[in-house]
Amino acid sequence: MVADAPVASTESLAAVAADPTYVSRETPTREEDDPPLAMEAMRAVQILNPSGEVTMPRPDRTRVMCVANQKGGVGKTTTTVNLAVALALHGNRVLVVDLDPQGNASTGLNVPHHTGIPDVYDCLINSVPLAEVAQAVEGIPNLWCVPATIDLAGAEIELVSVVARESRLDRAIAAYPGEFDYVFIDCPPSLGLLTVNALVAAQEVLIPIQCEYYALEGLNQLINNINLVRQHLNPKLDVSTILLTMYDRRTRLADAVEQDVRNHFGDKVLQAVIPRNVRVSEAPSYGQSVMTYDPGSRGATSYFEAAQEIAERGVKEPVGRNA
Repeated sequence: MVADAPVASTESLAAVAADPTYVSRETPTREEDDPPLAMEAMRAVQILNPSGEVTMPRPDRTRVMCVANQKGGVGKTTTTVNLAVALALHGNRVLVVDLDPQGNASTGLNVPHHTGIPDVYDCLINSVPLAEVAQAVEGIPNLWCVPATIDLAGAEIELVSVVARESRLDRAIAAYPGEFDYVFIDCPPSLGLLTVNALVAAQEVLIPIQCEYYALEGLNQLINNINLVRQHLNPKLDVSTILLTMYDRRTRLADAVEQDVRNHFGDKVLQAVIPRNVRVSEAPSYGQSVMTYDPGSRGATSYFEAAQEIAERGVKEPVGRNA
């Protein structure tokens, strides 16, 4: 038995008669009509921006952003690397400071960070200028990285006896002769002196939050520490950005965590959400960000959207070292 063909409603017929340009909401848009591979290719071209025509707004002053969360595995380094690459590919001058002794941000940007390479440890302990340590990231114009080697693991203990130990990184960044639009500081998963240095050097804190229950448990302690640094060491410090990571739309828990975070932090939470994506996990093993490893993937698109949102917010609400 053949099913009856759907009959057009009198409302839709009337709409067509009244307006010849009327298009039903059931009519696929051009984007929906495109085959998946064509859409992926379009996204890849937009993200890689080979012509340089697509630009993200540049802030009036340098934005120093500390990417922090004392819980490990929430996407701090992945977020730092991909936001930095996205902004650099779209006309911003960006510096990444790898402040984690594991050196994962250096790995993700394919910057040498073996023993003997000048690194951020030399800046903090031996007062070596940041400009002598920063390396240009190969293949990404306008992006530099200050690497971290295993030497940094001892810096927590050595900094205890150093004069003005909390502001060593702040002074190093302030003395840098070049001008940057963004400085991203990738923090270790702890609240020791390295993280305190990052919080003192920054004006903004970006907190990546994994969309799982345990991710919320340590958040109060992090916020309390940020408030302490603001009261005693850096009154300009502000939690400006919350980014939800590892979002799995198949689970109710992810949705519940998202709602809790949005209710608590309001407009600080970016609309862009980073999904669980295999390509994001694979990229570091090739010494790349997901932006260059698979620019058409959902993970790359999400980080591109997050970077765009951060750039636009920086223009609407300008912040900077001299603000």
